Amino acid sequence: MEAQLSNDTFSWILQIAKFDVHPDVVYPVFLTGALIYLFSVLCNGIILTLIVTQRSLHKPMFYIMFSLPLADILGITALLPRLLIDIVTQSNVVYYPTCVLQGFILHTYGSSVFFILAAMAFDRYIAICKPLRYQSIMTPITVGGVIALAWGLDLALIMFLFGLQARLPKCKTFIVNVFCDNMSLVRLSCAGDITVNNIYGLVITGFIQAISVGVQLFSYAHILKTCLTHSQSDAKIKAVNTCSAQIIIFVLFEIVCTVWVLSYRFQNISPNAQKLCGILTFTVPPVVNPVIYGMKTKDFRNAFLVVFKKIKVTFT
Repeated sequence: MEAQLSNDTFSWILQIAKFDVHPDVVYPVFLTGALIYLFSVLCNGIILTLIVTQRSLHKPMFYIMFSLPLADILGITALLPRLLIDIVTQSNVVYYPTCVLQGFILHTYGSSVFFILAAMAFDRYIAICKPLRYQSIMTPITVGGVIALAWGLDLALIMFLFGLQARLPKCKTFIVNVFCDNMSLVRLSCAGDITVNNIYGLVITGFIQAISVGVQLFSYAHILKTCLTHSQSDAKIKAVNTCSAQIIIFVLFEIVCTVWVLSYRFQNISPNAQKLCGILTFTVPPVVNPVIYGMKTKDFRNAFLVVFKKIKVTFT
């Protein structure tokens, strides 16, 4: 099909690969996907609202954490609504600028999670290992700088990545994945050397992993050492619970990303299964992350109960 959709003149109207769904289950799949999307947006939206409105959450840790549910909403919104519409309408058409925007947001989301988790691990390292200096170190300027560095580095890397693919001449009009990503856009080119694109993609993947894993290993190793050598106060127990939530989220994200990458390395895996692995990468974390934080972070549970009681009193 890709060969059939090659032309000397590039069209901004692109065909995108279908996610094969049996006609009898199209609407159940659409309804399930819509409920998953609404659940994710609702849960992440609640966390964002609590951080903004509740004074008990106006702390450096939660200011940094604010970026994670925000990124989750961006990631799942960039993917799921358009995919569900394609499943129902079977149109499977996407405009080139929209495709580039979707790919940019998805890549930005993927790398931002790693940087945000590294920033959160750094905050927990200061809180647990240097508690007496926490307020003096994690000032509003420092917190703002950490957040700006995480997002700024993320955007700079992804903008350059998409700048490299934008320079390539395009003549194909078929996106080989069910969503737009950098490599799908690169494959639209019929001429031009993509060696630089491949090398840069591998370099930034390794760089992002090295930064995120390095900062987290350093932070959690020192946290573990501190907890083993000092008495377990209530504050430290609470901090360790927060750390466990962050570690679970990081491991979960690594697993879904690894499964997606490995799905393309084994020829006996069906194309639909490969597409599903890619979809899960951008849907599972945004759905599970707020649940994990809701269960593992006592501050969120307390803040939610306060708001719930106020709402209950208002309507009774």
